[in-house]
Amino acid sequence: MTPASAVNNNAHELGGTPLIRVKPYDKFERTVQDRRRGKQSRVERTPSDKEWIEAFCSAADPYNAALVRFMFETAARIDQAGSLEPHDLRPAENKVRVKAQKGHPESWITVSPELMDELLALPPKRPKNRKTGKFMKPRVFGYGSSTGYNTRWKTICKRAGIQYLSWHQAGRHGFFTELVVRQGVDPVNAAKAGRWADPNLPMRIYAHAETDEADIRARVRTNHVQEDPVQAPKQRKPKKE
Repeated sequence: MTPASAVNNNAHELGGTPLIRVKPYDKFERTVQDRRRGKQSRVERTPSDKEWIEAFCSAADPYNAALVRFMFETAARIDQAGSLEPHDLRPAENKVRVKAQKGHPESWITVSPELMDELLALPPKRPKNRKTGKFMKPRVFGYGSSTGYNTRWKTICKRAGIQYLSWHQAGRHGFFTELVVRQGVDPVNAAKAGRWADPNLPMRIYAHAETDEADIRARVRTNHVQEDPVQAPKQRKPKKE
């Protein structure tokens, strides 16, 4: 349903075709569809953390190490990161320009001085266009498409002995969970830093609970020591004769 809706909306915006409203499944309908196809449609994603990032970088080449750090630190999408060219960097200000995407305008975002040093240390590469065979403009990370990283990342994760995570899990999911869940940053500020217009969206999709359920139960447990409800019968006072 989601791909069909996206195709219809895109055709309407670009080609002027009639707008077709595609009603999404409700929870009950989605459950029925999942059973029919034998696959869960909404799978809980695993966000990256600092330990995963460090393990990945220890086994990666400088380009992919800088790429994963950039997305984890900025919540940039893979297409925004992969499209970076040398003129998109402002070293004196520690600023990086990310292109407009998903309804958000082009913007200059601040990165840490350490990350800027990593980016500047990468000699720009000219990737080859797979369709035309021609070389493209120099790119900071050397990728020519938003899918070129995938095979390489799987190899790096296998070498590092860690679970494979996609750019979305390593970047946006890891970014928001790290700030809000692990470090307690206010969701409004975290959403603004990640360029989400509404903090409710990342709270619903990108914030992943990590507390052990047993620990939660222990926190709300009442005092289990109860007074004995069985009371000894009161002794009657002897009558005066």
